[in-house]
Amino acid sequence: MLITPSSLAVLGGALALAGGLLGSSIGIATAASAGTATLSEDRGQFRSVIVLASLPMTQSFYGLIVLIFIITAIVPKLPETGGAGFMVLGIGLMVAAAECFSAIHQGNVCASGISLLPKTKGQIFTHSMMLAVFVELLGVLGLVFAIMAFTMLGLM
Repeated sequence: MLITPSSLAVLGGALALAGGLLGSSIGIATAASAGTATLSEDRGQFRSVIVLASLPMTQSFYGLIVLIFIITAIVPKLPETGGAGFMVLGIGLMVAAAECFSAIHQGNVCASGISLLPKTKGQIFTHSMMLAVFVELLGVLGLVFAIMAFTMLGLM
């Protein structure tokens, strides 16, 4: 059989990582673009810009964690018959979507905060961080839901 359950599972993990990487790259680019404009107005905001622009990077790590779980803990326990590989692939797709969209939209929130740093003399920084954390929570939930699904399926 060319397509084994293990290969489908690893594909699901790879897609989870790819979703995180794609979303993070778009989110960081959006926030960093706003950061470039902000720094041309006020160089003193460099630290705040760096922190806010780097926040969408975490979703890449969540995708990587799911891939590592799949390769190290799930594939060795995966039955070689039945639809277990498709189940893991489906969970990987869910994680990919959660991480991708979370990172992209977190980048938009961070870009808005970055663009207002000069106008507020940096006072918007904490509020921007808090709002970005709300979007981050959806990426964390993608990871948590994957772990819960793997556990409920008896794969972890």
